[in-house]
Amino acid sequence: MNNLQKKYKIAVLPGDGIGPEVMQEAYKIIKILNKKFNTKIYTKEYDIGGIAIDKYGKSLPKKTLVGCEKSDAILLGSIGGPKWDNLPSNKRPEVSSLLFIRKYFKFFINLRPSILINKLHNLSPLNKKISKKGFNILCIRDLTGGIYFGKPSKEVKEKNKHYAIDTTIYHTYEIKRIAKIAFEEAMNRKYKVLSIDKSNVLQTSKLWRKTVNKISINYPKVKLSHLYFDNAVMQIIKNPNKFDVILCPNLIGDIISDQCGILTGSIGMIPSASINEKKFGLYEPAGGSAPDIQGKKIANPIAQILSLSMLIKYSFNMNNLSNLINLAVKKTLLKGYKTYDISNGKKFLSTKEMGNEIVKSLIEG
Repeated sequence: MNNLQKKYKIAVLPGDGIGPEVMQEAYKIIKILNKKFNTKIYTKEYDIGGIAIDKYGKSLPKKTLVGCEKSDAILLGSIGGPKWDNLPSNKRPEVSSLLFIRKYFKFFINLRPSILINKLHNLSPLNKKISKKGFNILCIRDLTGGIYFGKPSKEVKEKNKHYAIDTTIYHTYEIKRIAKIAFEEAMNRKYKVLSIDKSNVLQTSKLWRKTVNKISINYPKVKLSHLYFDNAVMQIIKNPNKFDVILCPNLIGDIISDQCGILTGSIGMIPSASINEKKFGLYEPAGGSAPDIQGKKIANPIAQILSLSMLIKYSFNMNNLSNLINLAVKKTLLKGYKTYDISNGKKFLSTKEMGNEIVKSLIEG
């Protein structure tokens, strides 16, 4: 049975804020894939995040978790918002659902592409001399190691002392598995990997660099380079076109991936994929729930649509269809269509209209 004939199930989690709005545009793409390309993709919606707290008293109901378990991939909209910001940190949607899911399904790696088409360089906040070259960066970030998950992590109040502790820890197996994927991705791109660390200060970074160097021996065609975190931030802004695959530990990748995203002009166009070793993954826009524009019909659906494209590539192994979706988005942008966030605020399409135009471009092929 080929990939087109196989049946696939997607657990759709629209979530909060603009999540349900942009998810509707992703549904349109799935409909075209099933109709025009004879795929057999089925979807079922589940509640997650703030809306689930309001309905069930918890951000990740058991029904949602079971639904994800029974699916071949998860497509997430966004979660959280001011309404739930005052909850205890462990009860907030971002922690009690998203971080839990990452740990539960062992999503150890996050892939986030940031692409600026040179003909659309004016969208970028960068100087035109830099942005007119365009860039195509894939940021690969560890998700389950480092300071976010190290123990102990606590606040301590003693008689004469008040302090907090966070612990950074990395095992070689964690570094090896993400480094291998970075090199494999580079083999299908420009054969370049930049590894970012702070090995001049941190022991975990010294181990990171040493381990990445060992893995690189197995990929002689790929050029490996290293930069310290502070220098990398400057160099990426100075010349993003120079970089291809960027490999990062958890905390560093959290920052670098957002930096690369905003250089495209809007984080509303940045998708992401969080994947485990079985290629089961959670796919979501990088921009968050954007409660300030909820219901205004101006949210950019591109990140949600491109997240679906990544899902089809990595979890369903249908690279050709993923490429067609990416091309449809590119064609739509090159036609001059823009949403509010990448426009001058005067001439722009609504969320629904942009989705429709991308669908047209996909049908046109």
